[in-house]
Amino acid sequence: MNSFAAGSPSEHTDVQSPSEMATPDELGRAARSIVTAVESVIEGKRDEIETALIVILAEGHLLIEDVPGVGKTMLARALARSLDCSVSRIQFTPDLLPADITGVSVWDAVERVFEFKPGPVFANLVIGDEINRASPKTQSALLESMEERQVTVDGETYPLAIPFTVIATQNPIEMEGTYALPEAQRDRFMARISLGYPDAASELAMLRQRETSSPLDALLPVVGTHELLAMIAQVRRVYVSPAVEHYAVAITQATRRDRELRLGASPRATLQLVRAAKGRAALDGRDFVLPDDIDALSVQVLEHRLVPNARSVGVGDATIADIVRRIVAETPVPLGPAPV
Repeated sequence: MNSFAAGSPSEHTDVQSPSEMATPDELGRAARSIVTAVESVIEGKRDEIETALIVILAEGHLLIEDVPGVGKTMLARALARSLDCSVSRIQFTPDLLPADITGVSVWDAVERVFEFKPGPVFANLVIGDEINRASPKTQSALLESMEERQVTVDGETYPLAIPFTVIATQNPIEMEGTYALPEAQRDRFMARISLGYPDAASELAMLRQRETSSPLDALLPVVGTHELLAMIAQVRRVYVSPAVEHYAVAITQATRRDRELRLGASPRATLQLVRAAKGRAALDGRDFVLPDDIDALSVQVLEHRLVPNARSVGVGDATIADIVRRIVAETPVPLGPAPV
């Protein structure tokens, strides 16, 4: 049986080990099955669903930012349901403490030692709901987890589960009772997406679909943990030519020189842009990255990391996304081997 075949976990009796490789076509079919399953819950948002899956396959973290009620948390929950792996959810509130996320050491009176009680961050998929409602101190509890895949408590370091992805939702920072994410926190998210309002047809379908039950209840896992690990291993091996690497570097370096930006993209952003492009190539059934993959993901990967000059954004219809698109358009597309 195809190791990436879609179905419930009980059907995966011939699961491929993560060290073995599947073909790009198999990975592409499995990824499309996941997208289709999630799309049964979130209609009309295929591009956003694909970007979210790309982030998971590229071992990144996803930030979903939009106004309340458009399905941010529903998207995160649907992705979690479609993957048969451990999932935890954290509702961020102003009184949430860092230990409520990472865990705490508790005194064992019988053994007379401190015993570590893991927090909800110890899961394959961590859903952080309304992350910007917690204080910056609590938000920072995720910094080590997201970058180093580990947690340090009372001088002891504990590794996190593999794979590990944080999907965080937040309302726009101008909403009352929120804290803007610091630059260091935003930079750890591989991509940011916004769902936006559905079109009329999708909203009508939602009304009829959810009149008696929630489609989330009928959503079954499509792939198991071993299959997900095999898919991630395949994405790691997607080929990136030197020319495409130079192209990605040229785009991020251009953001650092652009007069409309006060803060450009970090080297981490370059790395995550290339990793995301590898995930997009794999989703398309390819084992190599095209410049089009870089172009398609530049806004989602770079926009939330950039800080404009005070006079650059807000004048007319200019946005940071427009600046990124302009930079991409002005960067020469590689047509041959990369320069030495």
